Amino acid sequence: MKKNIILIFIFFCTFSANAHEYRNLLQNAINLDPFVLKNFLIMNQKWVPYPEYKDRKSWDTLTVGVKEYLIERGNKALDYEWKIIKATDYLAYDRTGLGEPSRDPFHANNTALADLVKAELAEGQGRFIDQIINGIWHLCELTSWTLAAHIIPMRNDKTSSLPNYNENIIDLSAADLGSFLSWTYYFLKDEMDKVNPLVSIRLRTNIQFRILDPYINYHFHWERYAASPETKINNWTSWCNFNVLNCFLLLENDPDKLVQVVYRTMASVDKFINSYHIDGACNEGPGYWGHAAGKMYEYLQLLSRATNGKVSIFNHPIIKNMGEYIYKVYIGDGWVVNFGDCSPKIAGDIKGTIFNYGKNIDSKEMMQFAAYLYERDNKKLFPELTTRTYNPELDIYRTLESLLIHKEMRKTEPFVPRIPVTWYPETERIYIRNQTGFFFAAKGGFNNESHNHNDMGSFILYLDQTPIIIDPGVGIYDIKTFSSERYSIWTMQSNYHNLPLINGVSQSNGSQYRSENVQFNSQKSIFSLDLAKAYPDEAAVEKWHRSYQLELKRLVIKEKFELKKATIANCLNFMVGGKPDITNSGVIIVKKNDITMKMIYDEKLFDARIETIHLTDRNLCKIWGDRIYRLSLTARKLEQTGEYKFIFTIN
Repeated sequence: MKKNIILIFIFFCTFSANAHEYRNLLQNAINLDPFVLKNFLIMNQKWVPYPEYKDRKSWDTLTVGVKEYLIERGNKALDYEWKIIKATDYLAYDRTGLGEPSRDPFHANNTALADLVKAELAEGQGRFIDQIINGIWHLCELTSWTLAAHIIPMRNDKTSSLPNYNENIIDLSAADLGSFLSWTYYFLKDEMDKVNPLVSIRLRTNIQFRILDPYINYHFHWERYAASPETKINNWTSWCNFNVLNCFLLLENDPDKLVQVVYRTMASVDKFINSYHIDGACNEGPGYWGHAAGKMYEYLQLLSRATNGKVSIFNHPIIKNMGEYIYKVYIGDGWVVNFGDCSPKIAGDIKGTIFNYGKNIDSKEMMQFAAYLYERDNKKLFPELTTRTYNPELDIYRTLESLLIHKEMRKTEPFVPRIPVTWYPETERIYIRNQTGFFFAAKGGFNNESHNHNDMGSFILYLDQTPIIIDPGVGIYDIKTFSSERYSIWTMQSNYHNLPLINGVSQSNGSQYRSENVQFNSQKSIFSLDLAKAYPDEAAVEKWHRSYQLELKRLVIKEKFELKKATIANCLNFMVGGKPDITNSGVIIVKKNDITMKMIYDEKLFDARIETIHLTDRNLCKIWGDRIYRLSLTARKLEQTGEYKFIFTIN
């Protein structure tokens, strides 16, 4: 019976893959035969590379340089009062659209427990065990490990964010927690049993009930087995599969069951890899890289270890390209290229992953970039972090892996590769930097990418690592963010990106709204594309050819358009990090920090106007302060055809 179930599953995955001409690197590594895995899998956790809890000498070696920090964090949590999450905290998401009332206490509890577990592993004296038990007991009492924001879209009836006690949904949060608690069980079961065996029994039962059984009995949307070329596949697929694989490898010792689960995760992660172009660019952006390609890497590493290296695809070009993307998008001083929902600041918790990834694909550049981030964080392996929805302290696998390579990373020469031109032809991204301090990035693509904004054809411009023309990014996620009301949010709209408003009409969302005639002339450093198809019929645009040329001391933007009719004057919008000075007609001065840039335009063609956008969102304020600016150049006359030219210069 088990064999028949597996064969049916293989047929489904193989048919779907072949129908869409996907690579299926993992499945092909075992010739689409999950029974091969049975010969490869290392059972009973013998693959684990970390010392056992009682091996104090090895833990002392592993935690050199951070042991005191880990213990200090644990000491602060010794008198932590575990927070109650009320029913109305979950219902607040239904009523207000905000997830913080239930999420914040949940994350605070998880952070405290993670600090206690890591401190106990580092110290090994049993001081933290009682409080760890309290945290585990509290979590086992919770109705759900799933975030309120994820309950409605993942449950069948879509009725409410209030958890159902007999409905266990595996989302990012539940998967993270399941993985963390599986490692806690692996390391500390015997120590907890000294207090009372009921604790570890209850913990093991809860992981079974909330993660292992639901995964076996149901399919979740993030597995993407029926994905077509149009299906958006994002970091959920690599992230959740990684955590599920952790749970099963640590807790399931029946080889037949384990083979089924491992192959199922392989088929799903294949879908994730298949969704990438061969150029390896992450259309979710570098802010999501740690949970997209980064989690894919950690999944591949875990799978390779569990199969004694028999299932490994690190030598495939796409895996290398997906990894090296992360240093190529780095602008400097913490800034990265951001489009869509991506933050313009790089996360501090991924340097260990970058280093390990680079080591496995033989990328010296990635390893040196990770060493640079380590040095930039004042050689702190675990910097303090504040994030929207991710609870980074729970990621104990990432913590353990960072400890394994800590010494090697400290000895690695820090360096940031300054690549003059990075061109992603399939994903349609271009990044160019020059010796006078300019960094320019632009995108083509389509308006249905993962974490999409209607921003096809937009660009950003930095000078000496200072943001001048910006992409604002995204605020705190709420109930609108991933609903039909998404594009009512101003940060998602094209008229709050560096794009034209044509006949008073902005870009629309959907896969059909895409770039055309995308070209990059490497000899002249010209990136060009036609924006017309990104706009709906109401815009009445036949052609809108935009070109960017980065020269030594200036960026030149040219627009050439043909409209079917002209009813409302065209308007070119530019999002600006510092307040523009439009006093002198034809020349706009933009100052940000100590940097000054001029924007030159034809004063006969345009009227300039500045809108101050006052920021109240916590995430946006953290990046930009309390305000940014929209510079609008509105055409003085109606034209069906025409040409515009804008120059950004430091002359």
